Amino acid sequence: MSGATTLDGVPTSPGGVRVERLVTSGVFELDGGSWDVDNNVWLLGDDDEVLVVDAAHDARAILEAIGGRRVVGIVCTHGHNDHVNAVPDLVAETGASVWLHPDDRVLWDMSQDEAPDEDLADGTTFTVGDVGVVTLHTPGHAPGACCLHAPSLGVLFSGDTLFQGGPGATGRSHSDFPTIVESISTRLLSLPPETVVLTGHGDATTVGDEAPHLQEWLDRGH
Repeated sequence: MSGATTLDGVPTSPGGVRVERLVTSGVFELDGGSWDVDNNVWLLGDDDEVLVVDAAHDARAILEAIGGRRVVGIVCTHGHNDHVNAVPDLVAETGASVWLHPDDRVLWDMSQDEAPDEDLADGTTFTVGDVGVVTLHTPGHAPGACCLHAPSLGVLFSGDTLFQGGPGATGRSHSDFPTIVESISTRLLSLPPETVVLTGHGDATTVGDEAPHLQEWLDRGH
């Protein structure tokens, strides 16, 4: 029995593609500091194949959630160690290709010895069963940060770009608050308000719930 759970409010496609959430725990390290964190690992798939979004901390738990399904790819929303530290073991077991935006190699190389297999870019698309997924480059939390939008399911995998309550953190190296606000306001808040935002940590939200608070984020500066 896997530890992954399906999400209330997120539909299953006619072909059986569904979203599953697995929470893993570990340590985030950057700028000489370390913090205990819980990460959301997202699986988008049907009974035959699956796309993994952010391979965090616990490769064994992720493999159990994958089951016997073929891994379409492992997509890293950004290069912080807590989102990529299970990648080597996951690749060793599945042989799947790893995708990362090249602007985040500066962060990736802090924790990883091997280069990612493929360059993620704005507009990169994936197909899982009958569901298409498109990549949105949304820098700010990290220079190569990306979100994944699955329009037919009405979901956005936002990584650490947008959370319930506002933008991802920009107080550490290789991050920038004006940049993340521009990314969110121009790329994410223009999505349908009912779009469910599946975040890198914590609870889901919706575009409609977050959009009215843009000025508050600007006023507080984070």
